[in-house]
Amino acid sequence: MITQAEIQTAELCLELTRRHGAQQARVSISKSEEDLIATLNGEVDKVTHCADRSLSVALFVDGRFGSFSTNKLDSESLDVFIAKSVDIVRMLAPDPCRKLPEPERTVKDATTGNELELLDPFYPNITADIRRKTALAACITGDRELIGDWKLISEEGEYSDSIYDSLIMDTNGLRCFHSENSFDYGVEVTIEADGEKYSSYDWDSASRFSELKAASCGAKALDNAIGKVGAQPLESGRYNAVVESRVASKLVSPLLRAINGYALQQNNSFLMDSLGKKVLPEGLTIVDLPRIKGQNCSKYFDSEGVATKDMPIVEKGVVSSYFINSYMSGKLGMDATIEEATRPKVLPWPKAGLDRDAIMKLCGDGILITDFNGGNSNPATGDFSYGIEGYAFRDGKIVAPLSEMLMTGNFLSLWEGLIACGDDCRSCMSKLIPTLAFSNVDFSG
Repeated sequence: MITQAEIQTAELCLELTRRHGAQQARVSISKSEEDLIATLNGEVDKVTHCADRSLSVALFVDGRFGSFSTNKLDSESLDVFIAKSVDIVRMLAPDPCRKLPEPERTVKDATTGNELELLDPFYPNITADIRRKTALAACITGDRELIGDWKLISEEGEYSDSIYDSLIMDTNGLRCFHSENSFDYGVEVTIEADGEKYSSYDWDSASRFSELKAASCGAKALDNAIGKVGAQPLESGRYNAVVESRVASKLVSPLLRAINGYALQQNNSFLMDSLGKKVLPEGLTIVDLPRIKGQNCSKYFDSEGVATKDMPIVEKGVVSSYFINSYMSGKLGMDATIEEATRPKVLPWPKAGLDRDAIMKLCGDGILITDFNGGNSNPATGDFSYGIEGYAFRDGKIVAPLSEMLMTGNFLSLWEGLIACGDDCRSCMSKLIPTLAFSNVDFSG
């Protein structure tokens, strides 16, 4: 965790910014450690340990602004660093909209960094041997009962555990801490069938070592790869689309980016002037739940130190909030909020308890999307074109794998065709997005 010596370093930096002529300043210290074990075909392939620590300072000098970072934290180096940084800022053009957030908006209850219980007490006990055994135990290579008669070409896995700590202080009296552990495992499996290779992946993440489900990932990745055997494009046309929860954020993230202050200020948003208006379907409600204890990516504050809170983003199709940081507040003449959604969640609709299979049954026939392969979207118009992988389904049952197809359209018209939002989001993901279903979506093969 952040040490007393590092806190004193941040305090020294703030004092140096005043001494060298800055009217306001914000200092951030971040540090992290990660241990990783990579496996290839059931054997250890790579072992790495990474450690990083850096300090960044945001300077507000004579109506001008600049941001700088360093990893030299001794007092003499910091003095030179701050002095040079202030001199550079003085050469920049004035920017009257740059300012620290008002003290009443900043977080007051992030005093230890572990308020969200994201530090695993077991983490200090994890040894190199435990990491190695965890990585190898998750491998499926050599498991003939599981693999059966399929020809396994390769299995590439990665286990990692990490710890991240941060501190933010500013000249308005802000002092806040955040710490978290993360335990991750991901694997890609490739098989050969009929002379063709098919690959797929699976992964899991948790804030507790005991909650990581590494052992099940290989089997899921294998099942996904097997499911692709014989994949062909379907005839072009309009179909119901069911998008699995693990990839559904592809269709929600553009909505969140479109209501960010930077996009709005640059007129680069298909949701311009949408605040308080019903521009999305009645069935769509998105809330930000940034303080869920024990779940990675939860946080008490944003990068400015502004306190997070549960808040509506979209309520029954009405845009309830923009994401406006202190700078964009001045640029747009709007009240500041937090800089971006921390833990956005799409709520179930039309009822709770729907998972992927239940939604396919609700839709009857259509295309199940299990992955997106490239493509792009236009943030100003909302038009998109994405390559997809998945399955055709009829009467709610998967009937054939699909590949080499494009899903095209416009986000506003896509969401107008919303059929259902599931109740199966994955808590290990930064965005809590469930399985989604839409009607009359354009697909081309």
